[in-house]
Order: sequence, then structure tokens, then C-alpha cells
Amino acid sequence: MPLDKPYLDVPGTTIFDAEQSRLGYHLNQFCMSLMKAANRERFKADERAYLDEWAMTEEQKQAVLARDLNRCIKAGGNIYFLAKIGATDGKSFQQMAGSMTGMTEEEYRDMMIGGGRSAEGNRVLGEDGTAQAHRQPQGRAGQKTTS
Repeated sequence: MPLDKPYLDVPGTTIFDAEQSRLGYHLNQFCMSLMKAANRERFKADERAYLDEWAMTEEQKQAVLARDLNRCIKAGGNIYFLAKIGATDGKSFQQMAGSMTGMTEEEYRDMMIGGGRSAEGNRVLGEDGTAQAHRQPQGRAGQKTTS
């Protein structure tokens, strides 16, 4: 039985929940393998051959090869695991985050220093209230309230 996921209406956001975790298990395990220098060397020597040792989907492998982190996230990747790919490539987390937003590292840094992305248009779909009609009010600790 699928769970109610009211958080799925946040624009441009993939929530790493249990379903995403299952989807990305092998992708994230591949990323963790990059913590060992020998594995990083093998990966850099022949990326495709190293990826083929993992039970990842072709979509996941192509996303890694393209260094498309947004695509990796949609395929079940967790940003904290995916950071290992960036580190293997000599990239900072800030550089990676910038690439995911379509900004340069400097633009991303300046946006974050300036307080981050505007909440306008980035809360939930239909901020006018139409998409929120199906949502139940939440009490403390996620308990549904009665009203």
C-alpha cells in the first residue's frame, strides 16, 4: 500500500525517502566505494567498466557518466553519497551545488550568502492554495489534527 506523500508537491525537489533509498541503493553503494583511493583510481581509469561492476540501472550509469547530479538524484541518489563523485573529480560541494542549479560556483555562493533562493514559487505547487486542498493540517510531531 503506497504511503500518502504530501511532500511530493514541492517544486524541483526530490525527497530522499524509503522509496528513493531502495531505488538508489546500488548507485549510492557505488558512490561509497569511491571513499577508497584504489577504487577512485579504477573508476578514473575506465569509468564505464567500473560502473558495469555495479547492479545499477543504465539510467543511473548514464547520469553518473554525464555528471548530471539532478538526474542521479531522480534515479535514487542521495546528495551526501553523490558528493563522493564530485570529490573524485576534485570538485567542492559548492561547485556541485552550483552545477545542479544551473549557476556558476560564484553565482551559487553569492545567492547563498544573500540568504538563499527566494521562497516565492518554491513552497508547494499552486501556492494560491489549490494544490494544498488535499493536505491535512499537521499537529505536533506530524500528528494529524482534528478540526
